Amino acid sequence: MSAPSRYKLVGVYVSQPVFEALADYLHDEAGVVDLETYFDPTADSVPQGDPGADATADLVTAVVDEFAALYDDASFDVAATVEPDSFVLTHLAAPPQTAASVRERFQAAATIQETDHREVHTAILAAYFDVAP
Repeated sequence: MSAPSRYKLVGVYVSQPVFEALADYLHDEAGVVDLETYFDPTADSVPQGDPGADATADLVTAVVDEFAALYDDASFDVAATVEPDSFVLTHLAAPPQTAASVRERFQAAATIQETDHREVHTAILAAYFDVAP
């Protein structure tokens, strides 16, 4: 079975500090200068081989692989204090099955925490980057 030639985009809402950590990561890993405009939000997928897409695919894969530990380390209470209108929507690319897996994990965490996806996305990715939500 061959690997998919395109990545699916996954939208995540994160706090400004997490967005900045993500932008720094993508700049360091792939030379992405402007994360806000890097991925076309109307696109469903992006090709493999795109440096930013490859970097975010690695990130999403790591988040899926480490989700249980990240969940344990996540500061959901702190993420709940983020002003609702200050979350930033950004997109990450991942192989289709990995995209589905991370969505399922975020949904499960939101259900368990009895909160919304913005807080879950922020708390989990803050734990990944080891920054305050």
